[in-house]
Amino acid sequence: MSYTAAERSLLRGLRTPEKIQAFLDDNVAYNKEPGGITCRSPRRLMRDLVGHCMEGAMFAAAALEFHGHPPLLLDLEAVRDDDHVLAVFRERDLWGAIAKSNYAGLRYRSPVYRTPRELAMSYFEHYYNLAGEKTLRGYSRPVSLRRFDPIEWRVNEDDVWDVPEFLAGLSHSPVLPPRARRFRMDRRLYEAGKLGMAV
Repeated sequence: MSYTAAERSLLRGLRTPEKIQAFLDDNVAYNKEPGGITCRSPRRLMRDLVGHCMEGAMFAAAALEFHGHPPLLLDLEAVRDDDHVLAVFRERDLWGAIAKSNYAGLRYRSPVYRTPRELAMSYFEHYYNLAGEKTLRGYSRPVSLRRFDPIEWRVNEDDVWDVPEFLAGLSHSPVLPPRARRFRMDRRLYEAGKLGMAV
């Protein structure tokens, strides 16, 4: 199944990673359903204009693919917190990311990182739970969504749970040594990260 004319028109306008991120920030409401009850395909996100991080990452990957990038996701693993999913891309062999988040610091990253680890570590200071604890602990390898082409992940009208289930089952590389101490947020950064948060 292919995109509709309206979907192609929307995707055509999102010519750069920055434009994709702006679309997610400005046009897509944050999906606050408890437990992430839905896992919308990019088609459903374009129609509903609602998405959480998994839904936003899949849409961003589809939009990147439309403009010639491979559709890649990277999973960030947390303790005492939700995981976070990024659509990642490369420009001149440097990594960047697009993401939908309720926290300001967990969204876009410019393509300036030499490795996926460098990119993942750029999220450490901004990844925290409501108790103010920095919670990022691991990251996956980049995964191509083309492995899910048989379930039509781009346009499926049903929830595409196969994608987050696969990401959750991946081996994750640690960002801290075992038994590292807990790190706390600075109050100013804590409040800044909630700027624009959907409540």
